Amino acid sequence: MNQRYVYILAALLTVIGSSVFFYKWQVLGFPVTEDQETAVWTVESAVHFDSGPGSIKVQLHVPSLTPGFRMLNENSVSRGYGFSLNYGSGGREAQWAIRRADGEQTIYYRISVYEDGSVDESDTTPPFPPKPVINEPLNTAVEILVDDVREHSADTTSFTTELLRRMNEASPDSNVELLLSGVSSSADFVDVVTMVLASARIPARMVHGFPLAGRQRSASLVSWLEVHDGDQWLYFNPATGEQNLPERFLIWWRGNEQLVNVAGGSNVQVDFAIQENHLDAVTIAETQAAQRGTAAVDFSLYSLPIQTQAVYSVLLMIPIGALIMVIMRNMVGIDAFGTFMPVLIALAFRETKLFWGVILFTLLVTLGLTIRFLLDRLRLLLVPRLSAVLIVVVILMLFISLTSHRMGMDSGLSIALFPMVIIAMTIERMSVVWEERGPADAIRAGLGSLVVAVAAYIFMGMQWLEHLIFTFPELLLVILALVVLSGRYTGYRLTELRRFKELSSR
Repeated sequence: MNQRYVYILAALLTVIGSSVFFYKWQVLGFPVTEDQETAVWTVESAVHFDSGPGSIKVQLHVPSLTPGFRMLNENSVSRGYGFSLNYGSGGREAQWAIRRADGEQTIYYRISVYEDGSVDESDTTPPFPPKPVINEPLNTAVEILVDDVREHSADTTSFTTELLRRMNEASPDSNVELLLSGVSSSADFVDVVTMVLASARIPARMVHGFPLAGRQRSASLVSWLEVHDGDQWLYFNPATGEQNLPERFLIWWRGNEQLVNVAGGSNVQVDFAIQENHLDAVTIAETQAAQRGTAAVDFSLYSLPIQTQAVYSVLLMIPIGALIMVIMRNMVGIDAFGTFMPVLIALAFRETKLFWGVILFTLLVTLGLTIRFLLDRLRLLLVPRLSAVLIVVVILMLFISLTSHRMGMDSGLSIALFPMVIIAMTIERMSVVWEERGPADAIRAGLGSLVVAVAAYIFMGMQWLEHLIFTFPELLLVILALVVLSGRYTGYRLTELRRFKELSSR
């Protein structure tokens, strides 16, 4: 095949594997490191009120557009009430209704969110607000204040900052003092600011939310100012004029409407509580993928039974060992017996551990090779000879296990994990090379097989790499591309640089 087609195939495999990987990583949020946890905040609102007797209808503002956060789940606890979610002027509204209720009532709404900087909280560009109708003398005070602030500002941001500075002065002028004469809370203060901004034809609205920090048994809503500069919504601290939201600020609802409206009830009170938990990032990513309706969660290995997951966590590392085998053979130039024998031996090392695995493998091959030379005197045919070697290998494995157990060395019991057929074939192959090319080549190939197995074991035993391949199996396409490219490598091997050192110096 033309060299160009090989490059095209490798590039195609790399693009497909990398694209799926980046989509699952950046969009769905699958973690690239193991044991990664994500902070999840659960905010619970409890609506207390006295009812009827009679029908009850409750409307509660709940989060909709939350910059920097993504919703994980939400639920409601209300005995006998019908529940629905709708959109109103201030965003989403949770609605409960019941035909008849009597006595003290409590309705719970709970939402869990986690941080996600990629969340697009942009809203549609609002029209310029109509000039509000304000009675005198407040109208004159607003006009004077707007004209004065406009002279000392250049754009929407600087206008808002200057306005907040003037309205928060310790000794405000007479116009500001008149506007703030009836203000008794931070929400009333922000309401006055939005009125002044509307008079300046600047879209603005009040936002209410919580700074999320740890566990709060009784959280209080904080009012903030949101202003549109023509391109995006900007956030301002109404008390200081500083721009941007506080760290981890969850917006609950927007506007100056009441938080809750209970038709048919009285003595309404809303309490909030916040709790921080940490969940596995994979669980959150799967939930997010399910909410998006993407097929990635259906084809995720995490959807398999746990026992099946354990099997594939081992099988998916075999391509890593195969890649190491290709590099060691084609580029480094290490001679070894067979193609996949070192990879299978490396899998056995994962259970026996490297030190005892090397000792047991060397001991088994050495004893088996000795028995193989003894069988040569019988002049057996190929298939009977291989069968005899296989039987000898099983007997040797049994003998080593029993001996190590008697000596109190439990590591020898794991020798049964070695693939018997591969060991038998290695012994047979090594004995043939011994006879045809001499003991030096046979020992060199045997040691090479052991070196490749050790290298494959090291890479196949990396926990972060195992997590990466298991979470993103599409990366196997990239490994396949590397193997395809390696198959066209015709340059010098590292061991050949020493072999032909004298020629290169001439």
